[in-house]
Amino acid sequence: MACPFFMPTERLESGLWPHPRRLPLGCGWTGHCTAPGYDGETPSTEELHECNLGYAEGCQRLPKDRAWDSVRFFVIGGDRATNGEHAHQTEGDCDDQKSSIQFRYVCERRHLPIEHGIVEFEMKSKRWMRSHGDARVQKMAQCYLESYLERCTQREIEATS
Repeated sequence: MACPFFMPTERLESGLWPHPRRLPLGCGWTGHCTAPGYDGETPSTEELHECNLGYAEGCQRLPKDRAWDSVRFFVIGGDRATNGEHAHQTEGDCDDQKSSIQFRYVCERRHLPIEHGIVEFEMKSKRWMRSHGDARVQKMAQCYLESYLERCTQREIEATS
């Protein structure tokens, strides 16, 4: 669950986390803050840890009046099934034949869901068919997609080795 005021910009390759693939955006990211009054400020290395994990109650930049404390994503499926239902797909299910990938997002406040929905990326056109209206959440979805696709590529390499 990433902080809703975190705007990720690039992968954080240094090892701040023992299991980076388990992070909310699929790996660690650097970026900047978008909280009111702090927009564009770059968090310190220690603060980036909280930005990537959300629920940063100790963060001085976190506004007291906010809609969300964190945002999380997970893969729910790809191409639509013939009956109009979403095809089930799990994190480990990397099918490069799918024409789209769907992610569920959940925005939380005080550990409770406040908003949720689906964003969908079409593989062939390389564009979002359904996106989130908040630029920060959409950027996080893009980062999560990149991490997910990289894991899929890595699995394919390992499977053919």
